[in-house]
Amino acid sequence: MIDTHAHLDACAEPADELVERAREAGVDRIVSVGSGLDSCRDTLAIAGRHDGVFAALGIHPHQAAEPDAARLDELRDLLADERAVAVGETGLDFYRDYAPHDRQRELFQRQLELAAQLGKTAAALEPFTGTVVLHCFSAPELLPVALERGYYLSFAGNVTYPKAEELRQVARAAPGERLLAETDSPYLSPQPRRGRPNEPANVVHTIATLAEARGEDATELAARLDANASAAFGLA
Repeated sequence: MIDTHAHLDACAEPADELVERAREAGVDRIVSVGSGLDSCRDTLAIAGRHDGVFAALGIHPHQAAEPDAARLDELRDLLADERAVAVGETGLDFYRDYAPHDRQRELFQRQLELAAQLGKTAAALEPFTGTVVLHCFSAPELLPVALERGYYLSFAGNVTYPKAEELRQVARAAPGERLLAETDSPYLSPQPRRGRPNEPANVVHTIATLAEARGEDATELAARLDANASAAFGLA
């Protein structure tokens, strides 16, 4: 199994222990996501210590008004590392509104251009010629446009919550080849672990819920999601 979106550098427990527990649970690959330059460096260091851990590197929209947003040349250098498989996370966050909208749009566009130039996957939501992963997909109304554009839909622990039936309906309706699963560790713990910090090992609960919603065997779905992630991120 694979967890396609975790913030290993942001977890309270040592990343090495989390990776080991993930492997014990059958999660043998993780895409760890850096948000900001220091986080990206830490994420690359974690990926360098573990086979099967890859890095997605980006500057979060919350940081669009911070100094990192003007240092994309440094981000480009970090993305040149062979362990870096994607630009992200990146996008627009007008809900929490931690940065001016115009600064968010500018940073987002520059990172999309960077992803296109480097041939990296982008965790984004704008017309883009490369591969797009919609991280923590939680907007059922976006399903038609996402499928029209060939985006990947990555479901996190919130799909397991009792009140998330509409989201499970989306997971049921989406083509199998467009699905991914993630934890967003240390956030969004799935229902069986709710109230505790999330970790990559818990992606097994999200996959189990997706399989139940789709009426599929969990082991077979896990293999499909693993293959989808390999295609989306260009993983060996």
